[in-house]
Amino acid sequence: MISRRPGLVNTPYPVAALFPATLYTSRLSARSALFTEFHILVNGWHELLSSAAYRSLVVRDNVLGRSSTSARSKIWEELKKRYRLDAADPLFSAFWHEWRRGQSEPEKALTAYVLFALNDRLVFDLGVQFLFPLLNRANAELRVGDVHAFIERAKTSHPEVRGWSAKTQTAVAQKYLASVRDFGLARGTVRKTAVRPALYGAPVRLIARALRLNGAAAVDVVSAEAFKLLALDRSHVVNALSDLNATGALRFRMQGDVVELDVEGR
Repeated sequence: MISRRPGLVNTPYPVAALFPATLYTSRLSARSALFTEFHILVNGWHELLSSAAYRSLVVRDNVLGRSSTSARSKIWEELKKRYRLDAADPLFSAFWHEWRRGQSEPEKALTAYVLFALNDRLVFDLGVQFLFPLLNRANAELRVGDVHAFIERAKTSHPEVRGWSAKTQTAVAQKYLASVRDFGLARGTVRKTAVRPALYGAPVRLIARALRLNGAAAVDVVSAEAFKLLALDRSHVVNALSDLNATGALRFRMQGDVVELDVEGR
Protein backbone atom coordinates (compact mmCIF):
# COMPACT_ATOMS: atom_id res chain seq x y z
CA MET A 1 0.00 0.00 0.00
CA ILE A 2 1.32 3.43 -0.89
CA SER A 3 1.81 5.85 1.99
CA ARG A 4 -0.46 8.86 2.15
CA ARG A 5 -0.40 12.05 4.14
CA PRO A 6 -1.66 12.01 7.75
CA GLY A 7 -5.44 12.29 7.87
CA LEU A 8 -5.91 10.64 4.48
CA VAL A 9 -5.17 7.03 5.34
CA ASN A 10 -8.83 6.04 5.12
CA THR A 11 -9.43 7.63 1.73
CA PRO A 12 -10.83 4.86 -0.51
CA TYR A 13 -8.38 5.08 -3.40
CA PRO A 14 -7.32 1.63 -4.63
CA VAL A 15 -4.89 3.39 -6.98
CA ALA A 16 -3.34 5.83 -4.55
CA ALA A 17 -0.81 7.25 -7.01
CA LEU A 18 -3.72 8.94 -8.80
CA PHE A 19 -4.33 10.92 -5.62
CA PRO A 20 -2.15 14.09 -5.50
CA ALA A 21 -1.50 13.92 -1.76
CA THR A 22 0.10 10.48 -1.92
CA LEU A 23 3.62 10.64 -0.53
CA TYR A 24 6.71 10.51 -2.72
CA THR A 25 9.05 7.60 -1.97
CA SER A 26 12.74 7.16 -2.70
CA ARG A 27 12.52 3.44 -3.52
CA LEU A 28 14.25 4.07 -6.86
CA SER A 29 17.41 5.18 -5.08
CA ALA A 30 18.30 1.52 -4.50
CA ARG A 31 17.21 -0.12 -7.75
CA SER A 32 15.54 0.82 -11.01
CA ALA A 33 12.24 -0.62 -12.25
CA LEU A 34 13.54 -4.21 -12.40
CA PHE A 35 11.46 -4.70 -15.53
CA THR A 36 13.50 -7.67 -16.78
CA GLU A 37 12.91 -9.56 -13.54
CA PHE A 38 9.25 -8.58 -13.47
CA HIS A 39 8.83 -9.75 -17.07
CA ILE A 40 10.28 -13.16 -16.22
CA LEU A 41 8.03 -13.50 -13.20
CA VAL A 42 4.69 -12.61 -14.81
CA ASN A 43 5.32 -13.95 -18.30
CA GLY A 44 6.24 -17.49 -17.29
CA TRP A 45 2.90 -18.45 -15.70
CA HIS A 46 -0.49 -18.43 -17.40
CA GLU A 47 -2.53 -17.81 -14.30
CA LEU A 48 -2.89 -15.00 -11.82
CA LEU A 49 -1.15 -15.91 -8.56
CA SER A 50 -1.34 -14.86 -4.93
CA SER A 51 1.39 -12.78 -3.35
CA ALA A 52 2.56 -15.87 -1.45
CA ALA A 53 2.81 -17.87 -4.66
CA TYR A 54 4.85 -15.20 -6.43
CA ARG A 55 7.12 -14.94 -3.40
CA SER A 56 7.61 -18.68 -3.41
CA LEU A 57 8.65 -18.59 -7.06
CA VAL A 58 11.27 -15.98 -6.31
CA VAL A 59 12.56 -17.10 -2.90
CA ARG A 60 12.04 -20.87 -2.87
CA ASP A 61 12.20 -21.79 -6.57
CA ASN A 62 14.74 -19.08 -7.47
CA VAL A 63 13.20 -18.38 -10.88
CA LEU A 64 15.21 -15.15 -11.07
CA GLY A 65 18.52 -16.91 -10.52
CA ARG A 66 19.84 -15.18 -7.39
CA SER A 67 22.78 -16.78 -5.59
CA SER A 68 21.53 -16.63 -1.99
CA THR A 69 18.32 -16.68 0.01
CA SER A 70 18.94 -13.14 1.24
CA ALA A 71 19.38 -11.90 -2.34
CA ARG A 72 16.17 -13.67 -3.38
CA SER A 73 14.27 -12.16 -0.46
CA LYS A 74 15.60 -8.70 -1.28
CA ILE A 75 14.66 -8.85 -4.95
CA TRP A 76 11.20 -10.09 -3.99
CA GLU A 77 10.65 -7.16 -1.64
CA GLU A 78 11.77 -4.70 -4.32
CA LEU A 79 9.49 -6.25 -6.95
CA LYS A 80 6.52 -6.32 -4.58
CA LYS A 81 6.95 -2.63 -3.79
CA ARG A 82 7.06 -1.71 -7.47
CA TYR A 83 4.37 -3.94 -8.94
CA ARG A 84 2.08 -5.12 -6.10
CA LEU A 85 2.11 -8.76 -7.34
CA ASP A 86 -1.02 -10.13 -5.74
CA ALA A 87 -4.13 -11.60 -7.35
CA ALA A 88 -6.20 -10.02 -4.58
CA ASP A 89 -4.99 -6.53 -5.53
CA PRO A 90 -7.46 -4.98 -8.01
CA LEU A 91 -4.85 -2.89 -9.82
CA PHE A 92 -2.45 -5.79 -10.27
CA SER A 93 -5.31 -8.02 -11.39
CA ALA A 94 -6.31 -5.41 -13.98
CA PHE A 95 -2.69 -5.19 -15.12
CA TRP A 96 -2.31 -8.96 -15.42
CA HIS A 97 -5.35 -9.31 -17.66
CA GLU A 98 -4.07 -6.52 -19.90
CA TRP A 99 -0.58 -8.06 -19.93
CA ARG A 100 -2.07 -11.32 -21.20
CA ARG A 101 -3.96 -9.42 -23.91
CA GLY A 102 -0.83 -7.60 -25.05
CA GLN A 103 0.20 -8.65 -28.55
CA SER A 104 3.82 -7.52 -28.65
CA GLU A 105 6.75 -6.89 -26.36
CA PRO A 106 6.57 -3.08 -26.76
CA GLU A 107 2.89 -3.19 -25.80
CA LYS A 108 3.63 -5.30 -22.73
CA ALA A 109 6.50 -3.02 -21.72
CA LEU A 110 4.24 0.04 -21.84
CA THR A 111 1.57 -1.79 -19.85
CA ALA A 112 4.15 -2.59 -17.17
CA TYR A 113 5.25 1.05 -17.21
CA VAL A 114 1.69 2.17 -16.56
CA LEU A 115 1.44 -0.19 -13.56
CA PHE A 116 4.82 1.02 -12.31
CA ALA A 117 3.72 4.67 -12.56
CA LEU A 118 0.29 4.06 -11.04
CA ASN A 119 1.99 2.51 -8.03
CA ASP A 120 4.38 5.41 -7.34
CA ARG A 121 3.24 9.04 -7.17
CA LEU A 122 6.71 10.41 -7.93
CA VAL A 123 6.99 8.27 -11.07
CA PHE A 124 3.45 9.31 -12.02
CA ASP A 125 4.19 13.02 -11.63
CA LEU A 126 7.48 12.71 -13.50
CA GLY A 127 5.61 10.94 -16.27
CA VAL A 128 2.85 13.48 -16.75
CA GLN A 129 4.84 16.65 -15.97
CA PHE A 130 8.48 16.02 -16.87
CA LEU A 131 8.47 13.20 -19.45
CA PHE A 132 5.27 14.00 -21.32
CA PRO A 133 6.48 17.11 -23.19
CA LEU A 134 9.79 15.40 -24.01
CA LEU A 135 8.02 12.40 -25.55
CA ASN A 136 6.33 14.82 -27.91
CA ARG A 137 9.61 16.43 -29.01
CA ALA A 138 11.77 14.64 -31.54
CA ASN A 139 15.08 13.43 -30.07
CA ALA A 140 14.56 15.31 -26.80
CA GLU A 141 17.38 14.59 -24.38
CA LEU A 142 16.60 13.21 -20.93
CA ARG A 143 19.04 14.60 -18.36
CA VAL A 144 19.64 13.49 -14.80
CA GLY A 145 20.05 17.12 -13.75
CA ASP A 146 16.56 17.97 -15.00
CA VAL A 147 14.99 15.13 -13.01
CA HIS A 148 17.00 16.22 -9.97
CA ALA A 149 15.66 19.77 -10.42
CA PHE A 150 12.10 18.41 -10.63
CA ILE A 151 12.60 16.64 -7.30
CA GLU A 152 14.03 19.81 -5.75
CA ARG A 153 10.98 21.83 -6.85
CA ALA A 154 8.70 19.13 -5.44
CA LYS A 155 9.82 19.92 -1.89
CA THR A 156 7.14 22.62 -1.71
CA SER A 157 4.21 20.31 -2.41
CA HIS A 158 5.85 17.14 -1.08
CA PRO A 159 7.78 18.13 2.07
CA GLU A 160 8.75 14.50 2.68
CA VAL A 161 11.39 14.99 -0.03
CA ARG A 162 13.23 17.47 2.21
CA GLY A 163 14.54 14.52 4.17
CA TRP A 164 16.30 13.03 1.13
CA SER A 165 20.02 13.65 0.75
CA ALA A 166 21.46 15.04 -2.48
CA LYS A 167 22.95 11.59 -3.11
CA THR A 168 19.52 9.97 -2.78
CA GLN A 169 17.93 12.49 -5.13
CA THR A 170 20.61 11.90 -7.75
CA ALA A 171 20.26 8.13 -7.42
CA VAL A 172 16.48 8.39 -7.88
CA ALA A 173 16.96 10.56 -10.97
CA GLN A 174 19.49 8.17 -12.51
CA LYS A 175 17.41 5.08 -11.92
CA TYR A 176 14.23 6.78 -13.09
CA LEU A 177 15.81 7.49 -16.47
CA ALA A 178 17.21 3.95 -16.64
CA SER A 179 13.71 2.66 -15.95
CA VAL A 180 12.17 4.83 -18.65
CA ARG A 181 14.67 3.37 -21.11
CA ASP A 182 13.89 -0.19 -20.01
CA PHE A 183 10.21 0.37 -20.70
CA GLY A 184 10.99 1.58 -24.23
CA LEU A 185 10.37 5.30 -23.69
CA ALA A 186 14.00 6.26 -24.23
CA ARG A 187 17.10 5.04 -26.02
CA GLY A 188 20.76 5.36 -25.20
CA THR A 189 22.98 4.62 -22.22
CA VAL A 190 25.05 7.65 -21.22
CA ARG A 191 22.97 10.05 -23.32
CA LYS A 192 19.30 9.18 -23.34
CA THR A 193 16.73 10.54 -25.77
CA ALA A 194 12.97 10.24 -25.50
CA VAL A 195 10.99 7.86 -27.73
CA ARG A 196 7.32 8.62 -28.33
CA PRO A 197 5.30 5.44 -27.70
CA ALA A 198 3.04 3.89 -30.29
CA LEU A 199 -0.67 3.57 -29.54
CA TYR A 200 -1.53 0.18 -28.03
CA GLY A 201 -4.71 -1.12 -26.48
CA ALA A 202 -3.40 -2.75 -23.30
CA PRO A 203 -1.74 0.27 -21.59
CA VAL A 204 -4.65 2.55 -22.54
CA ARG A 205 -7.15 0.08 -21.15
CA LEU A 206 -5.13 -0.28 -17.94
CA ILE A 207 -5.24 3.47 -17.35
CA ALA A 208 -8.99 3.43 -17.94
CA ARG A 209 -9.42 0.49 -15.57
CA ALA A 210 -7.36 2.23 -12.88
CA LEU A 211 -9.40 5.39 -13.14
CA ARG A 212 -12.62 3.41 -12.86
CA LEU A 213 -11.22 1.60 -9.80
CA ASN A 214 -10.85 5.04 -8.22
CA GLY A 215 -14.47 5.82 -8.99
CA ALA A 216 -14.07 7.99 -12.09
CA ALA A 217 -17.08 8.21 -14.40
CA ALA A 218 -16.55 7.45 -18.08
CA VAL A 219 -16.69 11.14 -18.98
CA ASP A 220 -13.94 11.86 -16.45
CA VAL A 221 -11.78 9.03 -17.78
CA VAL A 222 -11.68 10.72 -21.18
CA SER A 223 -10.26 13.92 -19.69
CA ALA A 224 -7.82 12.34 -17.22
CA GLU A 225 -4.21 13.54 -17.20
CA ALA A 226 -3.05 9.96 -16.56
CA PHE A 227 -3.03 9.38 -20.32
CA LYS A 228 -0.05 11.72 -20.51
CA LEU A 229 1.94 8.72 -19.33
CA LEU A 230 1.45 7.49 -22.90
CA ALA A 231 2.11 10.90 -24.49
CA LEU A 232 -1.61 11.57 -24.94
CA ASP A 233 -2.92 14.91 -23.73
CA ARG A 234 -6.62 15.61 -23.33
CA SER A 235 -7.00 16.88 -26.88
CA HIS A 236 -5.75 13.55 -28.27
CA VAL A 237 -7.38 11.03 -25.92
CA VAL A 238 -10.72 10.98 -27.74
CA ASN A 239 -9.00 10.35 -31.08
CA ALA A 240 -6.88 7.60 -29.55
CA LEU A 241 -9.92 5.90 -28.01
CA SER A 242 -11.75 6.20 -31.33
CA ASP A 243 -8.82 4.60 -33.15
CA LEU A 244 -8.73 1.73 -30.66
CA ASN A 245 -12.50 1.34 -31.00
CA ALA A 246 -12.05 0.96 -34.76
CA THR A 247 -9.57 -1.90 -34.22
CA GLY A 248 -11.74 -3.65 -31.63
CA ALA A 249 -9.26 -3.07 -28.79
CA LEU A 250 -12.07 -1.48 -26.75
CA ARG A 251 -15.53 -0.02 -27.23
CA PHE A 252 -15.89 3.75 -27.18
CA ARG A 253 -18.56 6.21 -28.19
CA MET A 254 -18.92 9.86 -27.27
CA GLN A 255 -21.83 12.16 -28.03
CA GLY A 256 -21.61 15.49 -26.28
CA ASP A 257 -21.20 14.82 -22.56
CA VAL A 258 -22.36 11.21 -22.88
CA VAL A 259 -19.47 8.74 -22.96
CA GLU A 260 -19.66 4.97 -23.37
CA LEU A 261 -16.42 3.14 -22.65
CA ASP A 262 -15.98 -0.61 -22.36
CA VAL A 263 -12.40 -1.81 -22.03
CA GLU A 264 -13.35 -5.46 -22.42
CA GLY A 265 -13.44 -4.90 -26.20
CA ARG A 266 -15.58 -6.77 -28.66
